[in-house]
Amino acid sequence: MPGKRDLDPEMSPLHFFGAEVRRAREAAAMTLADLGARVPCDASTVSRIESGQLSPAERFAKACDEAFPQMGGWFGRFYRASLRWDGPYPRWFEDWVDAESRATVLRGWEPLLVPGLLQTPEYARALFRAWRTDDDQDKVEQLVTARMDRQRIFDRPRPPSFWAVLDEGVLRRRIGGAKVMADQLVHLAEMGERASIKIHVIPAEAGAHMGLLGALAIAGFAGDAPGIVYFESPDEGQTTRDPGTVAKVTLTFETLRSEALPRGASRDLILKVAGEYGRDVEEVQLQRR
Repeated sequence: MPGKRDLDPEMSPLHFFGAEVRRAREAAAMTLADLGARVPCDASTVSRIESGQLSPAERFAKACDEAFPQMGGWFGRFYRASLRWDGPYPRWFEDWVDAESRATVLRGWEPLLVPGLLQTPEYARALFRAWRTDDDQDKVEQLVTARMDRQRIFDRPRPPSFWAVLDEGVLRRRIGGAKVMADQLVHLAEMGERASIKIHVIPAEAGAHMGLLGALAIAGFAGDAPGIVYFESPDEGQTTRDPGTVAKVTLTFETLRSEALPRGASRDLILKVAGEYGRDVEEVQLQRR
């Protein structure tokens, strides 16, 4: 079971809800298992909700209202109100962002797009504009800013190790035009030069492979903390901590990495494709310095 984790109630609705659950439970001298029995769920689920790592279900909020009547139904009201709030990340993605920020090792496979952690603002902006369902430009900029904020994990004194495997089609899918793609690919090559970041490309001639089924990401943690897997889907992404699933997906990732070009050859291919977008690669590199 994860240990007690410090919270910043101002960080997100998820953290605020968790902090209030913990405060009410400890004031009532209840254990994690005591509260879990009322939901019902196991003690580890209560712990993850209290630590802001897991979004609560509506039944959990209702159980808290019953367990802590002195709160006057606060948990249910807060839960229902939070569903209408638009933060920088969708609720279903918050678990993964939290895992990403705590991981010591990250692994990601992408058959379609440059991974979010390696995107330029212009590339991300082109994607969000294509995905939008309204004309709210402020929302687009909020999403771009949130994506760039996630990349700050690489600027920490001890950044996570990041292994990214991409299909060659990612390099050739024109997002935002030739200039955006040239700059994006040069940025990709430059990020791959960092000691903590390894980028590999599966060439087109590899043909069919298991990675064509969809994108995935794996977060690994220090000590005995279980890993987490994130799957992309057409609607909402999904995370799981199931040990069997994590082990199976990790094997899939390692199989894909074994089919990819070595690090140096991958960088050469990335820069070669950048040149095919009509830009002088050396000029782009100079402009980015």
